[in-house]
Amino acid sequence: MSQIQELHKQAMDLAEMAQVAKLRNNSDLAAKLSRQAFEKERLAAELITNDLAAEPTRSILYRSAATLAIDCGEIHSAERLIAVALSGNPPTEIAEELKDLFVQINIHKYFARRGLVFDEAKLQIIS
Repeated sequence: MSQIQELHKQAMDLAEMAQVAKLRNNSDLAAKLSRQAFEKERLAAELITNDLAAEPTRSILYRSAATLAIDCGEIHSAERLIAVALSGNPPTEIAEELKDLFVQINIHKYFARRGLVFDEAKLQIIS
């Protein structure tokens, strides 16, 4: 198994253990495991950073690392990981998911800078 695959597998195992810890109301352990999962996935993604031909693996690893970063409260890291992923050639669907993640972590700040409050409860779905 390649180093990238091994790191990814470890990250996913740690993320699963973090979810179990959350379900058991062990927030300290969940936070610790989430951080470890994020670090492993970030390392896996960084090993493939310059291999733009390795899509969709490259962007999937970066999307996963960004999601784990958000779970850890590492918003700046998540933004950077999303930017790196989008700087490659991600498939359209993954690129859209990455953009959605970016909006998710920035929409409240965007509205706050304009003196507005973003109320998700009042958000209407347009069909």
